Amino acid sequence: MIETIGLSSIAGVVLGVVSCYFWLKSSTQSKFSYMELESRAKAKAIEHEAVQILENSKVRIKANEIEQEREYQKRLSKLDERQRSVILEQKVMESEKKRFEEKKKSLQRQERNLEKLEQNKQAVITEAIDKMEHIASLTKEEAKAFILEKVEEQSRAEVADIVRKYEHEAKEEGEKKANYILAQATTRYAGEFAGERLINTITLPSDEHKGRIIGKEGRNIKSLEMLLGVDIIIDETPGVIVVSSFNLYRRAIATRVIEILVEDGRIHPGRIEEVHEKVQKEFEQKTYEEGENIVIDLGLFPMAEELIRLLGRMKYRASYGQNALAHTLEVANLAKVMAANMGGDEKLAMRAGLLHDIGKALTQEHGGSHVELGVELCRKYHEHPTVINAIYAHHGYEEPDSVESAAVCAADKLSAARPGARREVLESFTKRVQEIEDIATAKEYVTSAYAINAGREIRVFVNADKISDNESVLLSKEIAKEIEEKVQYPGEIKVNVIRETRATAYAK
Repeated sequence: MIETIGLSSIAGVVLGVVSCYFWLKSSTQSKFSYMELESRAKAKAIEHEAVQILENSKVRIKANEIEQEREYQKRLSKLDERQRSVILEQKVMESEKKRFEEKKKSLQRQERNLEKLEQNKQAVITEAIDKMEHIASLTKEEAKAFILEKVEEQSRAEVADIVRKYEHEAKEEGEKKANYILAQATTRYAGEFAGERLINTITLPSDEHKGRIIGKEGRNIKSLEMLLGVDIIIDETPGVIVVSSFNLYRRAIATRVIEILVEDGRIHPGRIEEVHEKVQKEFEQKTYEEGENIVIDLGLFPMAEELIRLLGRMKYRASYGQNALAHTLEVANLAKVMAANMGGDEKLAMRAGLLHDIGKALTQEHGGSHVELGVELCRKYHEHPTVINAIYAHHGYEEPDSVESAAVCAADKLSAARPGARREVLESFTKRVQEIEDIATAKEYVTSAYAINAGREIRVFVNADKISDNESVLLSKEIAKEIEEKVQYPGEIKVNVIRETRATAYAK
């Protein structure tokens, strides 16, 4: 029984070993077949890749051949160009050589001709001397002396002509030099004259006040220049600042404002505005009182309050360097005397003389002709027709229709024409600066404009609610272009457009 079990166990083991062998063999064969398929696939992929590489190599080789061919053609064309340039240079050199040879031959011919002419000249001179010896019975030495005498006479004439020429040139140079010296002297005098009439000097208690006027980051001086419309010059001169403006009225207000601020010691933008408003009112009252005093002194009451105020305002107006109020009073008094001597109405002539330039008090603010402005004012306040005729007639708009008008015209010319009364340079300058301001103020949304720095700069203040920063840039260019087209001026003019936003609130 035990043997039977042992044999069956051995048989089972043998059978298991045999079946395991066959299973391993089958598995190995399938694995080898898979590896064979995989190897064949890889071989095909490598073969395909090799074919692709070969094709790419052929394409690159072909491209290189084409590139080399192009490079060869380029070099060939460059070589042809060089050959052509060399040939062209050779042709130019040959042409220059021929031209040089021809010029050389021409010079040689000219040289030979000159030699022949020299020989002919010597022959003619010798023949002339022989003839003179024969005809005048002169020896060779005497003939030579005679010729030299004639040559000397001719030379003297030429020398005299040269002397006259240089005398004329010296005279012209002298005149130019004299004119230059006069121009230099006039320029120096004109500078003093312009300074006299275009600037006010303010004395400060100490240099510390300069810093206060400038303020932190320059805010005080900016506020002053913006409000007052003047140029404030603060330099190294101890204890002094300068207020510059062509407008006498504006400059007088600015001077008074700064003097009050310096005395008070409180200098800041709010205080500046407060003092400026107060001084403006004072000046309005002051100008009215001055005009009223003039009318009272001349005995010309009644007169409209507006005309009286404008008469006082003329103290701050100049025409060709002559103070407008002084000129007006001079014309009024001269017209009175003339009218009295001609049997006219003294009072009427004086009134017409006093009001003949009244329009000048408005030209700096409104522009236009002072004649038209004056006539409009006098008609508005029902002045005598003779006064209106005198305003028109003194500039040739009408003929004088009475003794009084004629007296005013004559007195105006006498007052203006007397030596030292007027200076045209200042008037043309102020007119030019006024034109620059008028161009700026005529633009839309411009609130005010001030020409400063002797007319070389204009500051234009615009309404911040109506115009943007970008539009401010365009506006500055428009103003600059219009100034270029309409105004004659030396150098250049800087146009500054200033847009300021201000917010105000009250705590209650």
